[in-house]
Amino acid sequence: MMTRGSGGMLAGIACGVGAGALWGLVFLAPEVVRGFTPLQQAVGRYLAYGALSLILIAPRWRMLAARMTPRILWALAWLALAGNLFYYVLLASAVQMGGIAMTSLVVGFLPVAVTIIGSREAGAVPLRQLGPSLLLCVAGALCIGWQAVVMPGPGPVATRLVGFACAVGALVSWTAFAIGNNHWLRRQGDMPAQDWNLLIGLATGCQALLFLPVVLWLGLGRHDAAAWTQFLTVSVAVALLASIVGNALWNRASRLLPLTMVGQMILFETAFALLYGFAWEGRWPTGLESAAFLLVVLSVVSCIAAHRRPLAKLVTTA
Repeated sequence: MMTRGSGGMLAGIACGVGAGALWGLVFLAPEVVRGFTPLQQAVGRYLAYGALSLILIAPRWRMLAARMTPRILWALAWLALAGNLFYYVLLASAVQMGGIAMTSLVVGFLPVAVTIIGSREAGAVPLRQLGPSLLLCVAGALCIGWQAVVMPGPGPVATRLVGFACAVGALVSWTAFAIGNNHWLRRQGDMPAQDWNLLIGLATGCQALLFLPVVLWLGLGRHDAAAWTQFLTVSVAVALLASIVGNALWNRASRLLPLTMVGQMILFETAFALLYGFAWEGRWPTGLESAAFLLVVLSVVSCIAAHRRPLAKLVTTA
């Protein structure tokens, strides 16, 4: 029993780390293709995600189509909007107006919301035992919030404030997705997690098609062939690595770990996004960014420790 329980938790943590490493690329992409608007980036990425999902799910489509009730279709639609299109438009806007570090650390506050909500589930680790982890996460968020609003930075203060607000909006959007996706994954317990991920990809691709006329109406801007090649390459790469592989790892982690711990795994996305961002900008983190990063890491470690104690007690009792 101990081996299975410990092995499942370790596998879940490994999947969470892998998802975070791939999702961190999402924060870098808006900087790489800065000449394109957030809506263009979102539509480009999710058209690619939808096309890849269609190719991968085609062999099993007949079997999955038989399970598509109106309720499941509605769930796929709102999860696709909250966790993909709406989230990415806000995130890309935040990155372009406030920077990678600010955006990734604001979104890194997500585990607090997910953990608080997850602590109400039956059998979850009590919120009081997660107190140290939550306090560390809040302290980290305060560090980056202070830097984003008060400390000197690129661009006018008003622009950075709008970027900060977009980052908060992305945080709210992804919180709703993380909780809703976890709920529906558990309800579809006999469906492979990757099939669920690909179904969300199809839903997102359909929504991206609906937004394509809006993108064309607003104008594509003036870009040469090299810029378009780079945009298409980034769109396909992010769709494959973050949306297909990253989401598959995340869904696997969601089934192996309790919701309170799943929320903490999102902090690895923050860690990798920071590493990618500092490498791209060719600079070292500031004092406040370093403090926030350290607090985020300590938050994850303390959360893992809080979950290991109940597991060890259960094994000893058994």
